[in-house]
Amino acid sequence: MPMRPVTNHPIFRDGQPVLWPKVERPRVESQVVYATGSAWTYTHHPHLGLSGGRLWAMWSNGRANEDRSGQRVMVASAGDFRHWTAPRVIAEPGLMPDGRERVLTAAGFHSHAGTLVAYFGDYGPSKESTRLWAMITEDGEHWGDWLDMGVPVCPNFGPSPTRSGRLIIPGNISFPYTDDPAGLSGWTMTGVYPPDMADVTDDPDSFWVIAEKAGWPTAVCEGSFLQTDDGVLHMLLRAETRGFRWRLWQTDSADDGTTWCAAVETDYTDCNAKFHLGRLPDGRFYNVGNPLAGNRWPLIMSLSNDGVSFDRHLILGEGHWPMAADAHRPGEYGYPHTVVHEGYLYVLVSRQKQAIEVLRVAVDDL
Repeated sequence: MPMRPVTNHPIFRDGQPVLWPKVERPRVESQVVYATGSAWTYTHHPHLGLSGGRLWAMWSNGRANEDRSGQRVMVASAGDFRHWTAPRVIAEPGLMPDGRERVLTAAGFHSHAGTLVAYFGDYGPSKESTRLWAMITEDGEHWGDWLDMGVPVCPNFGPSPTRSGRLIIPGNISFPYTDDPAGLSGWTMTGVYPPDMADVTDDPDSFWVIAEKAGWPTAVCEGSFLQTDDGVLHMLLRAETRGFRWRLWQTDSADDGTTWCAAVETDYTDCNAKFHLGRLPDGRFYNVGNPLAGNRWPLIMSLSNDGVSFDRHLILGEGHWPMAADAHRPGEYGYPHTVVHEGYLYVLVSRQKQAIEVLRVAVDDL
């Protein structure tokens, strides 16, 4: 069982989480990185990376709607927050034997020894034959061939290091790990799925099937983890639909991600959306996400001294993006991903699944 479930000290009204009375509003800057055009109308799954002193952004881009045939991966970079390069496609989906295009999903970055690695999930239109690929660049212009990572996973985020240097990929119900610092080999499957499911696949559909087979009260997915000072890893998980009670779930690992305990419900609220955990240079932990009832609005950062009690809350985004009439499952501030760089916390978000926007707030203001 988790050692101690996390909490953001929620306030409920009429059965739904609402804003805390002492919420703060620091100064936040914003910049649009990409907005969809008339031909490619879907934009989602944003990720940030750092390499060569530059910020890197990655996202999924589709003709229409989420995770449909033909979805591709795009990147852009910036040296000064405001001036982003023209977005470019780095990975196009291949074809199935019947001629249908496959689906690629942006899955995050990893920097190592002067190289930048970009990861992306790949599966068929019916979520079949899932696999994880990586591409490498040394100059940001020229990307190498696709490298098969050897695990059937479409990640939630790219590799994140533990204190030992081990890299862990937060998935839905699987959390592959490797001790290869380059993040390109030795990936080993593990997670919260039943131990007799040795042939498990982790993609945007399979966690539903696994929840049903395991008899879980809800389906869990889209993990993000932090490591507290006692060395324990705490993986928080989004809860989906059946059994959803406005709360995240949690599983812990006391052996550096080799095994994970059974997941339990926490007292940390969430509106059935993705979130991202991290740690500031001064040692405080944070979570950026959508903990209140609503259409992934507002975007809130919660702070904690111990990684368990998140008791300070700051609004990072509360604007409204004009939504297209044909938008598919939109959200005001969707799927945040963060990095800390040169005195700022940067947050990349999807706006109504039609645009990619980067926000930043000075760490001193936190």
